[in-house]
Amino acid sequence: MKANWLDANERTGQEIEAATLDVQGVMYKVLDTDPAEYREPLDTIKRVQGYIQEDQIELTPNTPNLDEICAKFVDEHYHDEDEVRFVLDGEGIFDIRSKDDRWMRVVVETGDLIIVPAGRHHRFTLTEKKTIRCMRLFKDPSGWVAHYRQ
Repeated sequence: MKANWLDANERTGQEIEAATLDVQGVMYKVLDTDPAEYREPLDTIKRVQGYIQEDQIELTPNTPNLDEICAKFVDEHYHDEDEVRFVLDGEGIFDIRSKDDRWMRVVVETGDLIIVPAGRHHRFTLTEKKTIRCMRLFKDPSGWVAHYRQ
């Protein structure tokens, strides 16, 4: 994970530590990507946080309609439940609003688990590698809906 505050010109600024993300209500952990190693800690997170469903999603340069899929996540939005991503391979960029409405840029990589809390405005994009495979966790079996900021 690499995290920085963004200034008004969208250039990266001061580095953000995992402890700062925690203060901001964003959970971050590093897990081993071997299923034999991550299953127990992931199940603990599911039990403690109340997540009852999981799935996997993979995006690569060969994914049909990749640009259209990614366009759904690039605008600022929030969900009524947490957005949980455990990166099994690849990388992506979460821009997350802080409690005082500043942007935090969090680049997640293989092994990173991030939980963007329900109601927190954020946006997501792929890095220039355009590859990510991650596990998603949900509290509601119907998943989540994006509410875009006006």
